[in-house]
Amino acid sequence: MFRIFSSLWDRFFNPLQIGKRKQRQPLFTISKRQRFVISVFLLSGLLFVAEYIFPGYTVAIAFALALLTDIFLFISLYSDLRENFTPQALVLPFFCSLAFGLFYFLTPARLISHVVITLLYAIAMYSLFLSENIFLVASSRTIALINSARIVTFVITLISYFFLSNIIFSLRFNILPTIAIFLFVSACFAYHALWTYTLEKALTKELTLWVTVLAVCIFEIGTVLWFWPTSPTVMALFMTAVFYVFIGLSHMWFEKRLFRSVFWEYAWVAFFAFIILLWFTHWQG
Repeated sequence: MFRIFSSLWDRFFNPLQIGKRKQRQPLFTISKRQRFVISVFLLSGLLFVAEYIFPGYTVAIAFALALLTDIFLFISLYSDLRENFTPQALVLPFFCSLAFGLFYFLTPARLISHVVITLLYAIAMYSLFLSENIFLVASSRTIALINSARIVTFVITLISYFFLSNIIFSLRFNILPTIAIFLFVSACFAYHALWTYTLEKALTKELTLWVTVLAVCIFEIGTVLWFWPTSPTVMALFMTAVFYVFIGLSHMWFEKRLFRSVFWEYAWVAFFAFIILLWFTHWQG
């Protein structure tokens, strides 16, 4: 009887045993994937209702959404970032949310348009959260999903770059503010796109040179395009194709697969993009 009473006491009333049991079996835990889902749900909900709750604050809402994206991503990946702090993982999520946030308010004020963009934003952000998690893990050890993450982030980069380019050209600022913003945005996108293949924490000389050269080349083409007599959407489409060619060739160089056939594939993409630009140019006689 004494042994039974002693075992029951240790099991239910002994503070030391209770502490050990709570330590072994926490009452409430949230996995990393669940944190991703909650973050994406909150961000998508904010994007969908922001226009109705805060009308007239388009730019402020877009920047707030971008900042919240980095905050949620940092909280979701806190355990990984604490041991392996890599600020490069926060670059693309910020600009992706900013691009979708600004582009969201340029679309027609219809429910179906807002629903479609919100769903695309949710899919893009969830995929981006997973990909950034893969990059953080791959920076310390080999992981098989790294190639899939690179493809996903590159597609999201192109979509975000197109949205932001369209917005920049649609604002019709003077040439100096336009090219300055375009240079900064292109450098940030190029930096993250190249970082996914190096996964180095520090900004090395080689990566700095690559980003600088690519940003300057894109900047020069964007400067010429500012004077081009065509619509902002066509200009943004052409600049996205140029960005795709430059970054794609850089990726092939880092992978040591820049063969002549690969080069000509990207050259044909640039050629057809230029033909489309000429086709939609409003020539004045």
